Amino acid sequence: MAARIVDTMDRHQVPIYIVAIIVGALAGLAVPDTTGSLSSVMNPALAALLFVTFLQVPIASLAEAARDTRFLSALLVVNFVVVPLLVAALLPLLPGDDAVRIGVLLVLLCPCVDYVVVFTGLAGGDAARLVAATPLLLLAQMALLPLYLRLFMDDAIGDILDVRPFVEAFVVIIVVPLLLAWLTQWLVRADLRRPTPRGLRRLPDTAAATMVPLMVLVLVVVTASQVPHIDGRAGDVARVVPVYIAFLAAMIVLGAALARLWRLPPPRARAVAFSAATRNSLVVMPLALALPDGMEIAAAVIVAQTLVEVVGMAICVRAVPALVKD
Repeated sequence: MAARIVDTMDRHQVPIYIVAIIVGALAGLAVPDTTGSLSSVMNPALAALLFVTFLQVPIASLAEAARDTRFLSALLVVNFVVVPLLVAALLPLLPGDDAVRIGVLLVLLCPCVDYVVVFTGLAGGDAARLVAATPLLLLAQMALLPLYLRLFMDDAIGDILDVRPFVEAFVVIIVVPLLLAWLTQWLVRADLRRPTPRGLRRLPDTAAATMVPLMVLVLVVVTASQVPHIDGRAGDVARVVPVYIAFLAAMIVLGAALARLWRLPPPRARAVAFSAATRNSLVVMPLALALPDGMEIAAAVIVAQTLVEVVGMAICVRAVPALVKD
């Protein structure tokens, strides 16, 4: 019975996530005073989700993937050269409000490092290599984001943006879960060598069953905590939605094209396409929350991107294998 429930959740992830976002939005509108307490749950929930994700990929495959310089170079070029060029082209379509623009730039300039792995796997992409690239992608965006923000905004952005939440997010959400996942895998292997295993061998499968519920928790918490900040600014949020749609559609195609140019095999090419299109909305949220008073709309703008992306992934999971054939 439990296995059937897990299988059903896995096969219907996208509609489940859409419902989670709707529930979060309704909860945020109904009980707006809970924003602060919900925000404190965000990082632990994300860390748990990443731990479960990392646990599904063997350490040996991560080491092999980290040596794939062609794949890693394709990821870096598509995310930190092609993406900024497209963002520059889309920038004139954005509202003139600085908070809205900062929110859009924060999310579009940072490649996803969490649920992109799930969607890549659903589309037959090389999830292991994408997980191996996660620390590199996060370090690169942490180093380049201030530069890109100054380029697209102005030098005053340095006085507004605090990078400390980004560093904290990197340690809490990425480094700690990754190390714990490696430790768990080591304990599981040691347990399997025992004459009488203690049951640790079942831990990865048990953890995998929690992936969809954890993703639901993250989406509900993020949406419920940020929807109240829209507060009459729904028009500005709605104006960025077409930009997000255009970005996602363009980067799926451009990512697949660049992977073809790099002559990557189909599973790795699909991983590049997904990395190019999916953005780091959940992990950059601490940056948006650290903005000064009066700029709360930036976080709501990021939530809007999450909604567009989750819906878009329902299409991409089927479209990318057709675009990048075996």
